[in-house]
Amino acid sequence: MAAIDWLILILYFLLMIGIGVWSYRRVGNAEDYFTAGGKMPWWLAGVSHHMSGYSAAVFVAYAAVAYQYGFTIYVWWAVPVSIAVFAGAFTIAPRWTRLREHYQIGSPLEYLSTRYNVPTHQLMAWSGILLKVFDIGAKWAAIAILLQVFTGLPLSAGILLSGGVSLIYSTIGGLWADALTDFAQFLIQLAAGIAMFVIVLANLGGIGAIAGMWSRLPAGHSDLFAGPYTLWFALAFLLIDFFSYNGGTWNLAQRYIAAPSGSEARKAALLSGILYLFWPLVLFYPMWAAPIFFPHLKQPDQSYALLATKFLPHGLTGLVLAGMFSHTMAMTTSDANAISSVFTRDIFPRLRGKWTMLSSRGELIVARTTTLVLVLLTMIVAVEQRAFGGVLGLLVSWFGALVGPVSVAMLLGLLPAFRNSGPAAAIVSLMAGVFTFALDKTVFDVSEAAQQGLPVLVSAIVFAVTGWCTRNRRPEVEQMMEVLSGDSGDSESPG
Repeated sequence: MAAIDWLILILYFLLMIGIGVWSYRRVGNAEDYFTAGGKMPWWLAGVSHHMSGYSAAVFVAYAAVAYQYGFTIYVWWAVPVSIAVFAGAFTIAPRWTRLREHYQIGSPLEYLSTRYNVPTHQLMAWSGILLKVFDIGAKWAAIAILLQVFTGLPLSAGILLSGGVSLIYSTIGGLWADALTDFAQFLIQLAAGIAMFVIVLANLGGIGAIAGMWSRLPAGHSDLFAGPYTLWFALAFLLIDFFSYNGGTWNLAQRYIAAPSGSEARKAALLSGILYLFWPLVLFYPMWAAPIFFPHLKQPDQSYALLATKFLPHGLTGLVLAGMFSHTMAMTTSDANAISSVFTRDIFPRLRGKWTMLSSRGELIVARTTTLVLVLLTMIVAVEQRAFGGVLGLLVSWFGALVGPVSVAMLLGLLPAFRNSGPAAAIVSLMAGVFTFALDKTVFDVSEAAQQGLPVLVSAIVFAVTGWCTRNRRPEVEQMMEVLSGDSGDSESPG
């Protein structure tokens, strides 16, 4: 890293903080802080949904998979995400907006007390927060690994730097700051990703290397499925992705909640799905080419960073590093805002001993304080990430397997087909999924695909079967299903 690279990185951090300070003026109450007042345009919601869906772990954990196994990373990760988001555009996304319009929700879980009951609501809130703390910690650790390769900074210093900057703008600016920085970061990583793609392609011999490169790579690197990443693994991830990217990952639900109408939310989802389908082809190309330049790399998770330091001129190195930061900071800050919304709207009123909401100003103070504390907590998890199996272990083995059971009742509860599934179905399905995960990790010797897919599959089946057996129909649920299935409010869309 030369002085100009540090300058670019510092300017990037200052831009993020500047956007947060500017957004501060747009946040007058908790509704602005958590849902952007329901005024986020579809193109901003779509880009923000995309940017908040993956982090610098792509350049670390997924870069290692691309180095070792090749094209399969696109097949089992990017394609299933895109399919899941496209499916959600027509089944789930508009329902989040209608919940805000008709039930004035400020968090993705707030509707659960009406859909199920308060105990179910609280169980989902606490279990989801615990899961997200570990997930965000993995993201901080990933960006710290990259920063260490580029600059030599210790992991703890990298976590403190990236987490500290994110802490500032996310705490003061709320969802507006998250979305606007997401858009700025999207432009930065677009420029950085294209620059990296072009330079690596030039070093491989030009445009012909797009197809010709594969014959120079180890055998099997052009296969759709390789190693542990089988068709079943991809199908397991598709199931997990449907729940995660359509709202099981709370910050992604927020983007739909913040849209002005259901039709705008649908357009946001379609834009995000298109980006997931095409942009990773550019992003992953240098990672696929890495074995040509570094044929015997002992630490594959450093392959992308080594490519950048080998080929990029000074200035572009700082830009690419800023692009890597952009993914992590987009995801982690939006996650922190989502967790804060759940704590402030769903948990804190119960901790006060009565189910009453705070004043608008009081709620905003709690929201900012919660964001501050949660980011600090996730930074501690990041420092200790090796105790949980490293970055890939946290992302795939823990979050990937548990996000499904935690979100099954949350997502399927929005659909009329599951209107009979009540509180018992929600609680039993969550317990069944977590228990399956525990058995997979400690008792049974199952494949990676089974370890990922079985918990969510078991949870979904138990949710449906329990609902069919109990047939717990309630008038308020029937009314909610009618509201969520309609297009009320959509005609008011400004777009």
